[in-house]
Amino acid sequence: MAHPQLLIGLMTGTSLDGIDAVLVDLSGAQPALLAAQGTALPASLRHDLLTLQAASPDEIDLAWRAGNSLSDCYADSVAALLEQAGVAAADIVAIGNHGQTIRHRPERGYTIQLGNHARLAERSGITVVGDFRSRDVAAGGQGAPLVPAFHHAIFADAQRHRVIVNIGGIANLTNLPRNGDVSGYDTGPGNVLMDLWIHRHRGERYDAAGAWAASGKVLDDLLARLLTEPYLALAAPKSTGRDLFHADWLDAQLAGRNDAPADVMATLTAYTARTIADAIRTTAPSVDDVFVCGGGAHNPTLLAMLGDALPGVGIASTAALGVDPDWVEAIAFAWLAQRCLAGASGNVPTVTGAAGPRVLGAIWPA
Repeated sequence: MAHPQLLIGLMTGTSLDGIDAVLVDLSGAQPALLAAQGTALPASLRHDLLTLQAASPDEIDLAWRAGNSLSDCYADSVAALLEQAGVAAADIVAIGNHGQTIRHRPERGYTIQLGNHARLAERSGITVVGDFRSRDVAAGGQGAPLVPAFHHAIFADAQRHRVIVNIGGIANLTNLPRNGDVSGYDTGPGNVLMDLWIHRHRGERYDAAGAWAASGKVLDDLLARLLTEPYLALAAPKSTGRDLFHADWLDAQLAGRNDAPADVMATLTAYTARTIADAIRTTAPSVDDVFVCGGGAHNPTLLAMLGDALPGVGIASTAALGVDPDWVEAIAFAWLAQRCLAGASGNVPTVTGAAGPRVLGAIWPA
């Protein structure tokens, strides 16, 4: 029996809804999830992180203070996770910490994921692997998406053409054809516009079970307008984020209109479904099954729209493959940390556009 390889994965995504923390044993061919928990970010920290998505006064000071506060939240999540599992810090190989993206500008040669990894290593007493995206960008890549290598390792099937769709704030796909040629990219907005809209009109963080969207009707003319966004027509490799899909972008699309808010929500939900479906039809026309992870996996209205746009294709969550959709990304960064420590590549150059395979991440020893 293989000796356990216990790693922790931490993920805070574009939605800024909280910290996903997992404890996994990566000694086998498939990750064994031992413990998991989600922790909401303090409102003041979330506000600061949202402020940092765009230029702001004295943003260097704000970024470092927010990064320290975020790292303290990471350390608290790690401590709670270890207590939940009854595991000592000394038994953990490493923490894989994605950090919080505040700017993603690979076309300018940089991407910034906030988090003081030295502080986390000091507080937790565990080696931390972080800054996963920078090396891929330095090699000419997008630095995103990085999860396709993990998706290929655990979800690929020689008999079925699968596509894995992660619907977080931004949506991305991993194409896993039977011949093993992996591809993938960010398809466009996931939950980010829907979350923005419902928070503006109802003060809620997200549209629970897609109920508000289901109460409205899709506005075909607005949907057609949204689909003219130039990013959607770009060839892969490509990646995106809040640098493009933000409140000002949405307000520009809605300029001169006076639609019912519920109808806009229905249309934004359809927009996410349509952009994902269009990307799948372009990239994987022979797909057999689509498996969804991320917060969008819990939105039946969105999944129904996706199914309608992909007739004849099976749509399910990654739970059908044995991995809870809530924890796929956090597990992926534990896996990438293990790869980094082993000196193994973690990117897929055909996905990111990097010059070749690269070891991703930097190491802060315990």
